[in-house]
Amino acid sequence: MCIMTKAGWYFIMQTVNMKTPVIFTTLLIEKSPQALPLGAACVASAVKHTEGLKEACDVQLLAFCKEDEDFARHCKSNEAAGKYIADKLIVHMGGRNQETSPQDETSPRAIFCFSVFVWNRLILEDAARILRAAGAICIAGGPEVTAAPDTFTTFDRVITGEGEGKVPQVIAEILGIKLDGGEVVSTGSTTSVSLPTTAGATASTAGIGAITAGASATTTGTGSAPTAPARPAANTTTAELENFPSPYLDGTLNPAEYGGALWELARGCPFKCSYCYESKGEKKVRHFPRQRLEKELDLFARQKIPQVFVLDPTYNANKKEALDLLHMIARKTPDTFYYFEARAEFIDRELARAFTRLNCALQIGLQSSDENVLRLVNRPFNRKVFVRNIGLLNEEGVIFGLDVIYGLPGDSLKGFKESVNFAIGLYPNNLELFCLSVLPGTDLYDRAATLHLEYEAKPPYHIIRTDKFTPEDLKRAEKISLACSCFYNQGRAVPWFNTILHALHTPAALFFERFYDWAVSHKKEEVLRTCCDHKSIEALQKDFVREELLAKKKNRLVTAALDIITFNGALSRKTDTGKSESVQLNYPAEYIDSQYALDLDFFVNNVKMKKNNIKI
Repeated sequence: MCIMTKAGWYFIMQTVNMKTPVIFTTLLIEKSPQALPLGAACVASAVKHTEGLKEACDVQLLAFCKEDEDFARHCKSNEAAGKYIADKLIVHMGGRNQETSPQDETSPRAIFCFSVFVWNRLILEDAARILRAAGAICIAGGPEVTAAPDTFTTFDRVITGEGEGKVPQVIAEILGIKLDGGEVVSTGSTTSVSLPTTAGATASTAGIGAITAGASATTTGTGSAPTAPARPAANTTTAELENFPSPYLDGTLNPAEYGGALWELARGCPFKCSYCYESKGEKKVRHFPRQRLEKELDLFARQKIPQVFVLDPTYNANKKEALDLLHMIARKTPDTFYYFEARAEFIDRELARAFTRLNCALQIGLQSSDENVLRLVNRPFNRKVFVRNIGLLNEEGVIFGLDVIYGLPGDSLKGFKESVNFAIGLYPNNLELFCLSVLPGTDLYDRAATLHLEYEAKPPYHIIRTDKFTPEDLKRAEKISLACSCFYNQGRAVPWFNTILHALHTPAALFFERFYDWAVSHKKEEVLRTCCDHKSIEALQKDFVREELLAKKKNRLVTAALDIITFNGALSRKTDTGKSESVQLNYPAEYIDSQYALDLDFFVNNVKMKKNNIKI
């Protein structure tokens, strides 16, 4: 597909009502409730509700997804992906205006607002280059931009901080509109934003932002965009969240399209973890009004949204508010599954019990089990309190997962393995193991040299080495991460995993290392790096556990171990899909599904074999 010329671009931008197209766009990792374009939608909604702009702009939200078949087929590199997005946007604009009549080049130029993150920055920069060369105006915002605005040289403007208050002002400036008391006043002046031009062309942003013959502008080379850094929007006072419209309630974002919702309860964090973008922010949490949240819950109920990911990194920091909202969630959306981020130190019996009254799971950041390592990244940790409160979740039957980071300053491969062993011993339903990213704009980024951190210069900014983590150590940690994700998380091994470890007298991290090496030797490495169906992973689990038990001369435990894996696997699939399944067992199911199965030696010594077929 060829890129349209600037003259052609202005032709397709023409609309009958002369509204300026303002397109909010981003690239998603996947199309799911956890990855929907909430940030872009929030700002798009703010522009829609701004008096003056809503009459002058045609606001749209268009998101791309790496998992789309067409995207994956055409985008084998960042450059190809950027061109793909730019081409699709240009074709979209042409298609939606194809019924309009030709006019002169005083029609509005398109404005593209990009929501930029670590995983999509390089691709969106390539897309912006192409769009700007075709005559569009490109604005960037998001956490990556806020952290290091001076590094963004590809866009006309960059927006730091919250976009809801700033983007409408910038768009008004570009269009020559003064937002004053809700009235639209044309300033008639040229804005100071740097715009691209082709050689010999002239440009201005007078009036409504149209190209005007006779107004001069500095050119930057034929068909090329300027390379000087885009000018950040002026800082404005942080607005109260009650002033921001909901993209769900005004129809900007349809959660049904993504199979669920990202639900934003609050912004800000009282903690200052050095690796997080919040490490330099205000130590303040602002909450969205309860009235708005209740209306959004009513919408989720009407649309029968199956799952909601709650955006509030310290949901349970205020116990009373957390309990009140849990009661409202349970009352209004009893059939929806919720995912919360929580802090272990704030969990008590009452709160743990309240979580059991609705369908939900918690994700809790452990990051490391070493207090000294966590102290280096400004993260408080009390091991005794952590173990006690996680125990409350287990006692009440709350589903929860833990996060651990490898490559932290002061940590080593040995320390990382100890954290993995510690985490698995707490029986999490999933264990996410991440490589540390030294994100620009964070406290960790500023202290990287002092902490002996060497990291990638481009996204995702992963650690390359530390004074205690060699590149080889990091590769080994990545293998443990892949093995854990496959065997434990996708393999749904939590009900029986510690039973197998106990029988083998093998710590979790070593088990994952051995499983990775075994999978590679059996030419199953691809399974470790892709999402497979559970039955396929279960087959690998059984083969590996059998070989490990035989190697330890635990032959008599093999049959019981495989029965336990078989029974729990079928039960998990029934829970997941609702479909019944028949399995053949060598031991009575009632004993497999009991406390007896927690100790394989005890189980084999006390339970008699009896072949039976059961239907889950």
